[in-house]
Amino acid sequence: MTSRRDELAAGLDRVRGRIDRACREVGRVPEEVTLVVVTKFFPASDVRLLAQLGVTDVGENRHQEAEAKARECADLDLSWHFIGGLQSNKAAAVAAYADVVESVDRPKLLGPLARGAGERELRVLLQVSLDPPGAVHRAGVDPAGLSTLAAAVGDHPRLELAGLMAVAPLGEDPADAFARLAQVRHAFLTDHPSATVLSAGMSGDLEQAVAHGATHVRVGSAILGPRPVIL
Repeated sequence: MTSRRDELAAGLDRVRGRIDRACREVGRVPEEVTLVVVTKFFPASDVRLLAQLGVTDVGENRHQEAEAKARECADLDLSWHFIGGLQSNKAAAVAAYADVVESVDRPKLLGPLARGAGERELRVLLQVSLDPPGAVHRAGVDPAGLSTLAAAVGDHPRLELAGLMAVAPLGEDPADAFARLAQVRHAFLTDHPSATVLSAGMSGDLEQAVAHGATHVRVGSAILGPRPVIL
């Protein structure tokens, strides 16, 4: 019978192979792309196995679950990425354990994040909306608002503006969405040259994200398998 460690190792091998091929197709080196393994709904025991298999970056998008796993795995040398929608009343608590918060989309989050970080430096990514104007349930800041939000980050010394994050809209060719993102990023880097992180691409569209400059891809199901049924 295949062990859980073997399942995770096989998933990692497949995804790392996809990243390698995607990089080589566009003349990039695979080392330019960091794999963030998203462990939502999976146990801390999986996080431990992933760490044994060389994973250094773990993503979570639910605060309560993320906080518990980070505490349980505090002995591991991991970078914890919070990638979910963030409520301002939870921001300080998230900042207490996260190393990177990828979903900053409004100035209201910045004060609580800075307070929660304490004496630590917290890296933040600005989540850019790639949805068309008027779309229902838009996530992220409109590209036109990036400059204002980036300036607000600068008002908090404990927050480091590390770059941008985005999700391809449902129903759109990810290549088209990430092509727009690449243009947004090019303009953004003109004013913020040190904010070089671009977190984009998931299990189904990591190749298109890598082709358009992603430095981080967030992958869950392609490595861990289908999410457990939560009753």
